[in-house]
Amino acid sequence: MGMPAAFGKLMGWLLICDPPQQTSTQLAQSLGLSKGSVSTGMRALEQLGMVRRVPARGRGYAYEMLPDALVRTVDARRLYLVIHDVMQKGIEVLGGDESLPRAQRLRVTRDFYAFVAERVPQLIDEFARKEGLSQRRKDG
Repeated sequence: MGMPAAFGKLMGWLLICDPPQQTSTQLAQSLGLSKGSVSTGMRALEQLGMVRRVPARGRGYAYEMLPDALVRTVDARRLYLVIHDVMQKGIEVLGGDESLPRAQRLRVTRDFYAFVAERVPQLIDEFARKEGLSQRRKDG
């Protein structure tokens, strides 16, 4: 995803940890991360709308993953269109002639990803409705 390893560790831990609310100190200790890595990673997760701050015992706060975090934040259309664009550039590198056998493989892959990019957002909406989740997505 182009994010630091700490981002993935934090996201994965918040999906499975018990209790589901974790302070920065708990996150750092559980994952063996520095407080700076936790702070940076949690800021990114907050900005993506995947986690929220909740009151913690005492005077601080904890973080918790939203139940529909991945449904709300997935940008499937953009992801598939990136691959589509890479395949198109490959065709252009081969001279732009889509009838060449090498270019045909790229064309089919390009067209597949364009097809999927068009359909995936609808599938995500369908899933969100089925689960009774928020449908506010980045690509929606």
